[in-house]
Amino acid sequence: MNAMHDRAAAARWSRAQHWVGHGVGSIDTPTLVIDLDAMDRNLARMAAFAAGHGLRLRPHAKMHKSAELAQLQMAHGAVGVCVQKTDEALALAHAGVRDIYISNEVIEASKLLRLAQAVRDLPTRFSIAVDSALGVQRLAEALHSAGVSTSACLDVLVEIDVGQGRCGIAPGVPAVALAQAIAAHPALRFAGLQAYHGGAQHRRAAAERTAAMAAATHAVKVTCEALNAAGIEVPLVTGAGTGTFVIEAASGIWGELQAGSYLFMDADYAANEADPRTPAFEHALFVKTQVMSRCDAHAVCDAGHKSHAIDSGMPSVWFPNGLGYTSGGDEHGVLRAVAGAPLPALGEVVWLVPGHCDPTVNLHDLMVGVRGGLAAGRVERIVRVDARGCLG
Repeated sequence: MNAMHDRAAAARWSRAQHWVGHGVGSIDTPTLVIDLDAMDRNLARMAAFAAGHGLRLRPHAKMHKSAELAQLQMAHGAVGVCVQKTDEALALAHAGVRDIYISNEVIEASKLLRLAQAVRDLPTRFSIAVDSALGVQRLAEALHSAGVSTSACLDVLVEIDVGQGRCGIAPGVPAVALAQAIAAHPALRFAGLQAYHGGAQHRRAAAERTAAMAAATHAVKVTCEALNAAGIEVPLVTGAGTGTFVIEAASGIWGELQAGSYLFMDADYAANEADPRTPAFEHALFVKTQVMSRCDAHAVCDAGHKSHAIDSGMPSVWFPNGLGYTSGGDEHGVLRAVAGAPLPALGEVVWLVPGHCDPTVNLHDLMVGVRGGLAAGRVERIVRVDARGCLG
């Protein structure tokens, strides 16, 4: 089965390479397409923002899962990238990414051993988050099992729960014991705090996001004070997402931003009320689809749920104007006219903006980079989704 999958993936890759140098009309449907001009502008705007505020930028590569795009971000000033899974980290490291932070907890010994072996064997600088003494212990044991004896070879950050209600130890004093446990292992170095409020990113009103982050800021301050009182320096506070990074930047507490979706900007983020301090990011990720059936009341395109994620809602229709997308199932999308707009013709191309870029990218082996716009541009390159399916 793996050999069959590899052959099929190789065939798709080979077919996509034939689109390079040709117009957008050559791209098959449904296919994930990057507007490279829009992406470059997003890349430059975020890099300028971070530099202008004296902050480190460590974008979340779980969004694009691509070593090429991770290296592009680092070439534009990012110190490295984040991922959420061990196998994501390893896939990107083997593809040449040289600074990767696993901003998530890993407890399974076999996964930690794979990470420890990579620490031993690869030129990539790894770091990881923890929120339990068991996590610290198993991490140290994995490094020992892999024969890693270098002093302070792995940076470890303590994750605190700043309001997400997901992972993270309670703010304040509980974090002190965990930092001390890290410092007790010679191969580990306490590198700071992971303070990310994912739930705040998609609160629609800017005032709601600000209020959520005020509570998060307080939690970080209390934790830093407790650590300092115990004689423990906090080298870094890292976190932030595309919906709130201007708030973390203004706090004077966060030193590193982990925003990732700014590079592509999905439909869900676009639905947020804008904060005037935020750079103007553009949609850069699209699903190219085609009308495959049509009647008087609606048209049907060939991009269903297997081509885009729906956890944050249906995709929006970027072009033609005046269309709404509703679910047609795994392989179909139903398009209906809004406010008297004409339905697209049979065979006409329709461009969709995914509701949530991260899981949408994970459905694809590759993304097609187009230069010169979606209407008349040409395919410049094919971007491999190196960490697709890396869930462990």
